[in-house]
Amino acid sequence: MTSLELQGQAAKSAAQTLAVAGTQLKNQALSAIADALLAHTADILAANAADLSAAQANGMTVSMQDRLRLTEERIRGIADGVRQVAALPDPIGAAVSEAVRPNGLRISRRRVPLGVIGIIYEARPNVTADAAALCLKSGNAVILRGGKEAFRSNQALTEIMRNALESAGLPKDAISLVQDTSRESANELMNLTAYLDVLIPRGGRGLIRAVTANAKVPVIRTGEGVCHTYVDESADLDMACSIAYNAKCSRPSVCNAMECLLVHRAVAEQFLPLVKARLDVKSVEIRGDETVRAVLGDAVVPATEEDWDTEYGDYILAVKVVDSLEEAIDFCNLHGSGHSECIVTESYTAAEQFLNAVDAAAVYVNASTRFTDGGEFGLGAEIGISTQKMHARGPMGLEELTSTKFVVRGNGQVR
Repeated sequence: MTSLELQGQAAKSAAQTLAVAGTQLKNQALSAIADALLAHTADILAANAADLSAAQANGMTVSMQDRLRLTEERIRGIADGVRQVAALPDPIGAAVSEAVRPNGLRISRRRVPLGVIGIIYEARPNVTADAAALCLKSGNAVILRGGKEAFRSNQALTEIMRNALESAGLPKDAISLVQDTSRESANELMNLTAYLDVLIPRGGRGLIRAVTANAKVPVIRTGEGVCHTYVDESADLDMACSIAYNAKCSRPSVCNAMECLLVHRAVAEQFLPLVKARLDVKSVEIRGDETVRAVLGDAVVPATEEDWDTEYGDYILAVKVVDSLEEAIDFCNLHGSGHSECIVTESYTAAEQFLNAVDAAAVYVNASTRFTDGGEFGLGAEIGISTQKMHARGPMGLEELTSTKFVVRGNGQVR
């Protein structure tokens, strides 16, 4: 057996224990994890500093370094997130439906864990703790495969959590980290059908498409975020500026950040200089079509066809002028990733048309796409934003990490 197969075997055994662990025991383990993360803050920061040093030496962009960086405040936030998961209702065992058939059979559907979940993700060490906590509470074992950029941070976090699990009386192999960050280990994980029940990729479009194309394990697509904001002809332009600035600049490296701004031609000459002035605060590079360049001048980089489909994850924004609401809707559906789309408008009719016609996990009227988040939606922590339509769509919390089984009770019925 390969080392990853052994890891999968251990995770499968741990998953069987977790599936019948009570809520109290799981919550005690989560509390122990939160306490341990805070107690070992210095160790986590030391590991993260080594990762950051290597990232800087390798020329990682500033926005990606922000995703990688841990601070005392962020570690406190991670620990708080683990406690929040502990406080959420346990979905396992909950009855989804129940009915009595004419023959007297009582048939109910109950929530059960998925089993063993694999997660492939990039340079965000907070995912290590978030994913582990959510999988634990929903009764699933998890095999984590982070990127090489965050390996030291992920290793430190994982060891701390494994030790805390063991101290709480649960198998430490319920949480494990793939020690090899090569492409080969990712490929092996994608094909670990004997042990993995589902695989969740979290990262950019390249990672998600590679996993979807190559995995034999069932995949839930998350995180691919080519999000649009459309400024309608009836928009409050001051509001539109604020929304666009927040959607692009508050944290450009995350999947719910805006990557493309669409502007109705009727307000383009007035709005584009206003929004550029706001975006200039963060030195956002604008890549625009001919109309945008005609209004804003040579400061705008000519947009290519590739720009309309790019998730920059940086202070770069594609901007296009459209002639109608219908054109904006068609553009979002053609070039978006199915994550989050926004219309800024004072027209009820335009808002309803946009809401009904745009095909995305979250559709907004007059609010930043940055709100697409489990916590912001009142769902608690999330393992990612699903951009597919089967099983789960949008922020994936505890319920989305479960399946169901039928429980049938009879008194001697035969067919």
